[in-house]
Amino acid sequence: MKRGILQYLAMACVVVSLSLLSGGCAKKKVQSDKDMAAGTGAGASPAVGQEESLASKWVGGDSGAVLEGRTTAPMLPIYFDYDKSDIRADQKDRIKKNGELLIGSPQVRVRVEGNTDERGTNEYNMALGERRAVTAVKYLVNMGVAEGRIDTLSFGEEKPLNLGHDEMAWSQNRRDDFVIVK
Repeated sequence: MKRGILQYLAMACVVVSLSLLSGGCAKKKVQSDKDMAAGTGAGASPAVGQEESLASKWVGGDSGAVLEGRTTAPMLPIYFDYDKSDIRADQKDRIKKNGELLIGSPQVRVRVEGNTDERGTNEYNMALGERRAVTAVKYLVNMGVAEGRIDTLSFGEEKPLNLGHDEMAWSQNRRDDFVIVK
């Protein structure tokens, strides 16, 4: 059994190494909660002039691109505080924009994917990811988006964007992604 585990780990290391090599060496800027609260970096809302281009991308059918995280453009992910599922005040503009896009495109279906950082048990994090996704759905439904157009899925800690083990990495992993499923 130990030999099988060691072979599995060795194979996983090879796969990770190959994917890192094929992905290039560019580094993505990591942002802290302070950056997100200030409205800069990966958690920031688009500039006022960008709103029109995002809406035109949506209408133009370029909805397969990823703008940020695993969220389908032109939608934006929302970020959460540690061990919380309520929508932060600095993230409300982001989810409002997502709701407005959905209201303006009634043919589009979306899946809200809840994510957590690595702290906590797998079971707890799956439940927390689900609570985060459900909170976002409730917000969108209250805005006027039909509930039947929105699905939820929790990944818990299983699909981190940032593999680091510090607050900057964790803050990027505590999020809801909005994925267009048509």
